[in-house]
Amino acid sequence: MLEELQRRNYAQNTVRTYLKIIERFAKHFGRSPEKLGPEQIRQYQVHLFKGCHLSPGTVEQHVAALRFLYVKTLKRSYMHEHLPMPKRQRPLPQVLSSSEVQRLLDCASNLYHRAMLMTLYSTGMRRAEMCRLKVSDIDSERMVIHIRHGKGGRDRDVPLSDKLRETLREYWRWMKPKTWLFPGTINGSRADVPISEKMSWAACQQAAQRAGLKKQVSPHILRHSYATHMLEAGADLRTIQVLLGHAKLEHTIVYLHLSHRHLTAVANPLDAMPVSAPDEVKRSRKLVKK
Repeated sequence: MLEELQRRNYAQNTVRTYLKIIERFAKHFGRSPEKLGPEQIRQYQVHLFKGCHLSPGTVEQHVAALRFLYVKTLKRSYMHEHLPMPKRQRPLPQVLSSSEVQRLLDCASNLYHRAMLMTLYSTGMRRAEMCRLKVSDIDSERMVIHIRHGKGGRDRDVPLSDKLRETLREYWRWMKPKTWLFPGTINGSRADVPISEKMSWAACQQAAQRAGLKKQVSPHILRHSYATHMLEAGADLRTIQVLLGHAKLEHTIVYLHLSHRHLTAVANPLDAMPVSAPDEVKRSRKLVKK
């Protein structure tokens, strides 16, 4: 399965995740997955929901890994129908207002965290993309940031704002990063390795707590906020799609539901109706006898 994933050039994170899922699947039954069939798969999917209390999105990832094993690696195409994707509810993502983002940035624990949060918000990049940014990816002359090997292995450029450039310059003078823009640690000491994705979560949580924000702030909420604020500022959906690195425009359309400017752009049909004023309506709820 590893060779098949590599042959198809899957991302390293996907490879690790898929293999781990199959390993847990095999351990659950104590047998090789090659000797397991539709009945065991059905039991395991129920176990993931009822026993492990996993979300539909996480179970969907497990199904994708199992599909790859049985359909792509073991060449059992008939297994596809025995591995249905769970139905998912897709609630609208939360976003922060501009004032909430400002409070979040001002309440960052230190310059390291502030530079991370500003990078996430001002570019809309994913946290994994930010963690793997290199110093050489910051192009101050062209005022762009190069994002290498984003989701789906796609590269893209995003604008570098003046305020972010100023912050990153001050940050570089202090931190002196070598290869990776946001270096991580090894055994508690700073090292020239990429930062872990957990650190970006910690930066968001600490800043949100200090800012007194009630919303559950995460790196991805900053990405949603960036896209929504760009749309409200007049950017078109196609431009936002390119900046976010979405493969399909349908993934970007969700921000129309979050943009206050677009929600209020069209007059409500009720407002055009000559209905009577509320002070002219009877207050009694008693039924009128015929």
